[in-house]
Amino acid sequence: MPSEFELIARYFTRATSHTVLGVGDDGALIAPTPGREMVISTDLLVEGTHFLADTDPAALGWKTLAVNVSDMAAMGAQPRWATLAAALPTPDVDWIESFAGGFFDCAASYGIDLIGGDTTRGPRAFCVTIIGEVPAGKALRRGGAKAGDSIWVSGKPGRAALGLAHLQERTTLAEPLLTACLAALHRPQPRVALGLALRGIASAAIDVSDGLLADLGHILEQSAVAARLCIPALPAAGLERDCLLAGGDDYELLFTAASSVDNDVAALAGKLDLPLTRIGQITAGPPGDLVLCDDSGTVITPAIRGYDHFYVAGPRNGIDGPRRGIPVTQSEGVQSPVPGDRDGILGQ
Repeated sequence: MPSEFELIARYFTRATSHTVLGVGDDGALIAPTPGREMVISTDLLVEGTHFLADTDPAALGWKTLAVNVSDMAAMGAQPRWATLAAALPTPDVDWIESFAGGFFDCAASYGIDLIGGDTTRGPRAFCVTIIGEVPAGKALRRGGAKAGDSIWVSGKPGRAALGLAHLQERTTLAEPLLTACLAALHRPQPRVALGLALRGIASAAIDVSDGLLADLGHILEQSAVAARLCIPALPAAGLERDCLLAGGDDYELLFTAASSVDNDVAALAGKLDLPLTRIGQITAGPPGDLVLCDDSGTVITPAIRGYDHFYVAGPRNGIDGPRRGIPVTQSEGVQSPVPGDRDGILGQ
C-alpha cells in the first residue's frame, strides 16, 4: 500500500509551465504577470452532496477542476494555477490514477499548473483553490447590471440536471439527448473563451452553478436591479422546466450587456461556435425582484429557484441525491420520458 507521499509523487506531481516553484516544498512560488490582478476562488466537492459514489473517477477528476475554472470564466480571468486538497477513504491506486488523469486533462486543456495541496484519510471530498489573472480593472463582476441591459446565457442550461435525473431514475432520456446530458453533468466545459471575450462588453456575469434563477438573483441583488425573463420555448411545468430554471451544475455563463451591443454578443456566438440566448431584460425595481413569463407573455411562478446547502423546508426543498439534483415532491415520482432532443434552449 503506497504512502501518502508516494501517492503525491506518483499521481499529483507534474512539470509546470509558468510556476517558479511547484509541488514538493512548504509552499509554492508564483510570479504574477505585471499589470494583472489576481482572481482567487475555492470550491469543495463532497461525495453524496456533489457527486455520486459510483461516479467515474476520470470524469470526477475533470469536474473537480472544471467547476473552479468556470469561476475564472465568470470573472473574465485566465486560469493559471490551482491547489488540490483531497480526502480519500482508502489509497485505491487504480481509482486515484484515473482521477488524477481526468484532473490533469482538464488542467492541460486550460493551461493550469497544479502547484500544491494536501491529502488525508476520510470520506471522499476534494477542495480546489484556483488562481487566475485579469488585466487590472477589467474583471467581470456581479454588480454592474443596469436597467435596460439584455440578459444572456450560454450553452444549454438544464442538461446536467436532466442527466442526473436520469441516473436517479426520475426520468428516462432517449438518445441523442441522453449522451449530451450525461456529458454536461460529468464533464462540464468552462466557458473561458467567452469570459475573456466579454471583457468590455458584459456589464455583469456569473456562472450557473446553483440554478439559472438562483444565480441571476445574485446579479440582481448585487446590482440593485430587477429583471423580466421571457425564455424562448420554455418547457411546460414539470421536471424539464425545473432543470432549466433551477437545476444548476451547468457551468454556463449568465451575463448582462447593454442592449446596444446585442449584435456584438450575437456575433460572439458564431465566432466561438457557442449558443448564446437572450432570455430577458434588466428592469428598474426592487433589488432581486424577478418576473418570469412564458412565450405568450403570461407571468408564471417557478416551483423552485435553485439549490441552497442549508435551506430545508419540506419535500420540495429536500435533495434526493447529490447537490444538483432537482427536488421531487411526494406526488411527482418518476417523470415521463423526455424526447431525444427538442427545439428551444435545451434542444438543438
